[in-house]
Amino acid sequence: MTKLSMKEAIFNRRMLICIFTGFSSGLPLFVLYQLVPGWLRDEGVSLTEIGLFSLIGIPYVWKFVWSPALDRFSFPFLGRRRGWMLVTQITLLVSIAAFGFIDPTMNIWSVAYLAAAVAFFSASQDIVIDAYRRELLSDQELGLGNSLNVQAYRVSGLIPGSLAFILADHMPWNTVFIIVAAFMFIGVGVTLCIKEAHIEHNAPKSIKDAVVLPFKDFINREGLKSALFILLFLVLYKLGDSMATALQTPFFIDMGFTKTEIGVVAKSAGLIAMMVGLAVGGIVMLKLSISRALWLFGFVQIISILGFAALAEIGNNVYALAFAMGFEYLGVGLGTAAFVAFMAKQTNPTFAATQFALFSALTALPRTFANASTGLIVEQIGWTGFYFLCVGLAIPGMLMLLKVAPWHDKELEKSA
Repeated sequence: MTKLSMKEAIFNRRMLICIFTGFSSGLPLFVLYQLVPGWLRDEGVSLTEIGLFSLIGIPYVWKFVWSPALDRFSFPFLGRRRGWMLVTQITLLVSIAAFGFIDPTMNIWSVAYLAAAVAFFSASQDIVIDAYRRELLSDQELGLGNSLNVQAYRVSGLIPGSLAFILADHMPWNTVFIIVAAFMFIGVGVTLCIKEAHIEHNAPKSIKDAVVLPFKDFINREGLKSALFILLFLVLYKLGDSMATALQTPFFIDMGFTKTEIGVVAKSAGLIAMMVGLAVGGIVMLKLSISRALWLFGFVQIISILGFAALAEIGNNVYALAFAMGFEYLGVGLGTAAFVAFMAKQTNPTFAATQFALFSALTALPRTFANASTGLIVEQIGWTGFYFLCVGLAIPGMLMLLKVAPWHDKELEKSA
């Protein structure tokens, strides 16, 4: 394949699609992991209960179970990928808005049920968007395309994690949730404007083929031992920073920051770091192999966790808040970009939905199950000890790079 120039690689319609679909994919997740915990804490719900809300992310872990159906079947409109995208985006719009009409202190189970529904629709949207992106991008474009997608994914967090808290100081929560939900119209608009990816791979001929062939293909390509090692790596690589960000908003509230400070200072610092990460990460991913990006960005994301430990010791200081958030958005954003590009490289476009769903589901394991205990851990050892624990939990995944993605990995260098 001809090597693309930097201008051709960056300024094309495919990269723009990666940005907007990334925004649509990220918004529901940040509603669940930033807005809902902050809302519950503001309403007086305990940290232990909020930590248990991480279990609503179970659909992200098990999404590979129903992903074959999204590979096999399609709606009679818009095509195999875009039809599912539109349906999930509309259901998310309605579900997110519905949070505002529940009193969490009176009916916490209704919040849990609704959160589980949002997680299911969000995971389903992720399945089809990830598959569409893998079909859309060539192997050469995986690094940059996934970097842009991840950065846009994280930019979407500024809506439920920043704008929502600023608005919450001036209007009721039900209005806030309606406004946040309205941003799903961005995803709806993009889905209606784009076309299906033109690839030669057809839908599986039966649901059996949709279930069996993706797993058989992955094991045959890698060998059973290497395949299992890669799957374990997918679980461990993001474990530390995933736990570190699980109770981010309750942490800021416990440090004494106002909702406006959280919205303006923390998230604006994150936005600046995001833009820097978008520029630096995108260019670096063009020049650097995926394996080397995993090493370099992995170290940065580990160090960024220490910013939260420092903030826990410093306390209520807006400058320390801005630094911690900025460093976190830069470090974790870059690490995630390389990680997602690695997953995409392991995916066969023929079975994109199911294989990518399996890989990304494994990355959600720590966010769902380990994070459920974060509230209890914090109440036992405090915020500082918790963040040092997160640093320690990030190390095993880095050590696995020696086997999964060594520095001189010729195969992964071909994608850079």
